[in-house]
Amino acid sequence: MKSRLLSLIAALSLFAAPALADQKVKVGISGGDAEIIWAKVKEIAAGDGLDVQVVVFNDYLLPNAALDAGDLDANAFQHKPFLDNQIKTRGYKIVPVGNTIVAPIGLYSKKLKSVAEIKDGASIGIPNDPSNGGRALLLLQAQKLIQLKGGVGILPTTLDVTGNPKNLRIREIDAALLPRSLDDVDAAVVNTNYAVPAGLIPGRDSIALESSVDNPYNNFIAVREKDKDSPWVARLVRAYQNETIRQLIKDKLPGQLPAF
Repeated sequence: MKSRLLSLIAALSLFAAPALADQKVKVGISGGDAEIIWAKVKEIAAGDGLDVQVVVFNDYLLPNAALDAGDLDANAFQHKPFLDNQIKTRGYKIVPVGNTIVAPIGLYSKKLKSVAEIKDGASIGIPNDPSNGGRALLLLQAQKLIQLKGGVGILPTTLDVTGNPKNLRIREIDAALLPRSLDDVDAAVVNTNYAVPAGLIPGRDSIALESSVDNPYNNFIAVREKDKDSPWVARLVRAYQNETIRQLIKDKLPGQLPAF
């Protein structure tokens, strides 16, 4: 009887479904510090049956285009003002699903040691994309270098400058080129993900730094709206939002803070 039972089990096992393979998820990120974090996220996700394939981009426009086109399943490189502007101008159906980091933007200079040293007619570089350019202008206003008209929110432009007591010449430059522009301008507002690879550490080398309190520029993981409730999304967010990643951000990403 026992031998018959074992034979039956063996026979049935031939028709058993094979073990499910790890689910593959392509995630677009910016090059640089994010690669350190996502290498660990990939490792953590693998333990939850999620095969995270990281795709590195070197500009701010392609990751959302690739996600919208279905070439990515998620991306993690942007803050809400940037995504809102992309949705407004390009009609993307992309939503945030979990915060990652916040990286306060900073004002840097090779010629000056403080904001007080900025002279009349100085040239100041800022990012030329709407969201980061607006963020830079708000930093300049916080330092009392310019005045913006009321009600502009978090996306002001140079057209919204109503006061410029030092007659600053504001130059709009591609965000990735701003570290190199420091030889040509008196100071420049540089995003942290471009500052650090150029050897600029926020808080150490910056002459002014955006506040990290109640910062609207938290970065996040984003997916297509139709995928936001998919089980793999929660697993991906869980692979990022944990104490291991929190500590790694603090240890390895100068100038960046966990936003979860």
